[in-house]
Amino acid sequence: MQSESPTMSETILANATLVLPTEVIHGSLRIENGQITAIDPGKAVPAGAIDCEGDLVMPGLIELHTDNLERHIEPRPRVNWPHASAIIAHDGELASVGITTVFDALRVGAVTSKKKANYGEYARQLANEILELRAKGALRISHFLHLRAEVCSETLIAELAKFGPDDRIGIVSLMDHTPGQRQFRDLTQLRAYVCGKHGLSDAEFESHVADQLALSARLGEAHEAAAVAEARRFGAVLASHDDTTAEQVAISARHGAHFAEFPTTVEAARACRDNGILVMMGAPNLIRGGSHSGNVAAHALAEADLLDIVSSDYVPSALLSAALMLGDLWDDVARGVRTVTLAPGRAAGLTDRGHLDLGARGDVIRVARVAGAAALRGTWVQGRRVA
Repeated sequence: MQSESPTMSETILANATLVLPTEVIHGSLRIENGQITAIDPGKAVPAGAIDCEGDLVMPGLIELHTDNLERHIEPRPRVNWPHASAIIAHDGELASVGITTVFDALRVGAVTSKKKANYGEYARQLANEILELRAKGALRISHFLHLRAEVCSETLIAELAKFGPDDRIGIVSLMDHTPGQRQFRDLTQLRAYVCGKHGLSDAEFESHVADQLALSARLGEAHEAAAVAEARRFGAVLASHDDTTAEQVAISARHGAHFAEFPTTVEAARACRDNGILVMMGAPNLIRGGSHSGNVAAHALAEADLLDIVSSDYVPSALLSAALMLGDLWDDVARGVRTVTLAPGRAAGLTDRGHLDLGARGDVIRVARVAGAAALRGTWVQGRRVA
């Protein structure tokens, strides 16, 4: 299992297609004591080296927003899986698809006053369990926390108060799922999602919408201000979520958002660019050719030069595939890979990883392209093989 302290060891990956920050070369890479210590061109395979047979070698992927842990915690509706097993399985799955740093997304802000379509508090307990497993060296990759601050909720302020600067909180995102705006501007999309998940009747759905609108009107403004303030207290990067209009982006900019998760329109993405906010889109959107919620397609933003970061969102294996897809789209492999390595790392304030450079953290992956698909051949964290 991986710990945060590098071991005294050496790993050499030779005869590889190395994806550097701005170019691709054929050569070898040496990792010693957890850091990259040499990058040499050529096809030579030194004694003791791993012959990569021309495969791509690139930085380990950095994931800023994934719902994958929730899928392991609750594999079926109302099935609560043992948390330690779920966290370890989640960690192993990410290592197996090339993700070496993850910001585990945990929702803060619950709604408990309704019999249906409610969701309870869980973030503090789950965070404790993640941090405890990390401290015990039970996890293969590097874990940080991403608190998804749900503005349209009942308990957000009280839940945020339970966290502090020592909790490895790297990101706080402003989530506002008030019906009729952002991701669910189209109430028919919201109806399909909520009724499908919670089994609501038409009348119950209408009551749910009314309750949520009233909740947002009563607490939304105070919750948004509290989330922004708490992000500063944690020392975390602030992100917006599902910005739809230029006005919403302007508010995100005033709050100090570093990046925008899944803007839903070209208008919002352009406004992000104008305000110096990085744009992140979901890999499933890119691979499927469109948004499952009917919002802007990721490939449209990529073609308009309005895409900076990619997140796996709800399909961990999609992250690597999306990077290579973007490399093909832009005819620039290094640029495609940056969207899942260097760009998310810098957006989250991590400068020690996400790039193959001397002195960088030795988180690397080996990838083959088989029939156009990405096939992971190995994952190393600080030079130690974990998958």
